[in-house]
Amino acid sequence: MSDSDQLREPAHDPIPGADDGAAVPRPSLPELMLTLVRISVSSFGGVLPWARRVLVEDKRWMTAEEFNRLFAVCHFLPGPNVVNMSAVFGLRLYGVVGAIASLVALCAVPVALMIVLGMLYDRYGAASGISGALSGLAAGVAGFIVATAMNMATPILRRRSGVELGIAAVAFVAIALLRLPLFPVLALLVPLSVALAWWRRA
Repeated sequence: MSDSDQLREPAHDPIPGADDGAAVPRPSLPELMLTLVRISVSSFGGVLPWARRVLVEDKRWMTAEEFNRLFAVCHFLPGPNVVNMSAVFGLRLYGVVGAIASLVALCAVPVALMIVLGMLYDRYGAASGISGALSGLAAGVAGFIVATAMNMATPILRRRSGVELGIAAVAFVAIALLRLPLFPVLALLVPLSVALAWWRRA
């Protein structure tokens, strides 16, 4: 199928790779791009919380489990996690065209805004009141991250499996408390968690 045919394709086919029983109508490429633009311009404090809300709860293009799995893969790759996710999701739906379109839709507006804001901060950043406003913004960002982490942990808690909770606890202690480097911790825990998952399904 050509790229032009994909652009005209009606949004009725289920999303490839969706969980059994959870397939939803495939979004058209313009709908996907407009949704990602809306996520990017609405995501004050970080893209991840709003991206999860829109993709999982509002649009239902992913299940909570699927979002967690895709995020885990993209988290292990270099680069911004949600940007990686948008590219992978677009690739699944519309191939290379979908990946490129998703990247442009997610990044174009924020990049333009950050250039403008960077210029303004360079000129007015030392003004009184700016540092206090940024400190308040940082507190809001921390709240967004905690809320998203709790939402992403829900599927794990529902299974009530000590294996997943144990892996998560070890990762938290190693990175947040012991301040160990991220890559060695992931290099150890990721193969271990994958092996445990295979062993449980066998």
